[in-house]
Amino acid sequence: MNSQSAEGISIAVDQNEYLAEGSDTVHAIVTVTATGDLVAAAPPAPRVEILVIDCSSSMTGERFQEARKATLAALDVLPDGVEFAIVAGTEVASHIYPGAPRTTPANRASRAAARDALSTLRAYGGTAMSTWLAAARELAQQHPTSIAHAILLTDGKNEGETRVELDRQVERAKGVFSCDCFGVGSDWNPEELQHIAGALFGRAEIAKKPKELAAHFAATMQSSMAKTIPDLTLRVWIPTGAEIRSIRQVAPTIEDFGQRRVDSGPRTGDYALGAWGAEDREYELVVRVEPAPVGREKLAARVSVLAEDQMLGEGQVKAKWTDDLTLSTQISKRVAHYTGQAELAQVIQEGLAARADKDMATATAKLQRAVELAKDSGHEGTAKLLRDVVDVDERTGTVKLRQNVDPADVMALGLRSTKTARLGKDPK
Repeated sequence: MNSQSAEGISIAVDQNEYLAEGSDTVHAIVTVTATGDLVAAAPPAPRVEILVIDCSSSMTGERFQEARKATLAALDVLPDGVEFAIVAGTEVASHIYPGAPRTTPANRASRAAARDALSTLRAYGGTAMSTWLAAARELAQQHPTSIAHAILLTDGKNEGETRVELDRQVERAKGVFSCDCFGVGSDWNPEELQHIAGALFGRAEIAKKPKELAAHFAATMQSSMAKTIPDLTLRVWIPTGAEIRSIRQVAPTIEDFGQRRVDSGPRTGDYALGAWGAEDREYELVVRVEPAPVGREKLAARVSVLAEDQMLGEGQVKAKWTDDLTLSTQISKRVAHYTGQAELAQVIQEGLAARADKDMATATAKLQRAVELAKDSGHEGTAKLLRDVVDVDERTGTVKLRQNVDPADVMALGLRSTKTARLGKDPK
């Protein structure tokens, strides 16, 4: 591993630098760490929190009651002075509090007024999420220098509009606010929420029972408050003749970054990372380079992290050609670990898709492989969720698809598959 740090950001690169003669592909895991020093040094950024609550007719009853409680739980952990607003979503977006398309500072009086406003809400109508996102964007745009974040809750599919309309508003929201999404029950579409959350630097989660919502909302609000560093950017430079074959985040979740690229110079691309706290994230970079003679070394990529135009840290991905098989066949433990994590996510998604298509042979084979990978990687969370969908013979390791599985358990497994199990700092 090689690493460099500056200004509270450290960048570490894990790879096997040695390539066999004639080989042209370099794999590396880049770990970016923002330290507490950087967080402490960052000037306090103003913040905006927007709570978007599904108020369609399907939310009637316990779901609606618990959604109100969850909204209040989020406001209870919101520091005084933070701007906030509550939006109700049906076929249109309605400004529930403060009752106009604006935000208001959190304090004892505004929390009490928000509680009163929530008590008047009734569930009715349908679901058009593009209008919800448009309302959140308009609120966030009133505070261009603030870190803006939304929590979106739904219990249903986006049936009140076309996917084109939703995609258009997701695109317009990029860079304006981040969004964490929650689905309650099992009648909503995970792909829709994953699409929104993935594009807007958030995550998509399931609350299988309405009573889980309050804890989810409070934890999500606390997590949002911990992100005090505004937008960071990952910049990747490659030499002439090289090509980025893939780049993706691999921890804490798997997310393809290919569509995020914005060209920023000759052979240089920028990838937005969103707001940060004191944390680390890991990225897999695969670069094709022109092979060099044995004994030669090349810089395959230069990776840096920027805040606006200020570079905070830099790391290098290298390639050395050798005819020594002992060197070229060495395996980087971190590269191997996250390659396995990506395979785990893929086979779970493929297995669940086959199950939905009634292709039980393929579903069994894919989920069998998922059980093996989860065990090998120590991915206990995913292993537990797999056992809600398949029975595992502990003696032989073989699996059998369960009958009468709760749809929410299937959804939870699909959502959990993109979360990765961490590898230690110094893997042996």
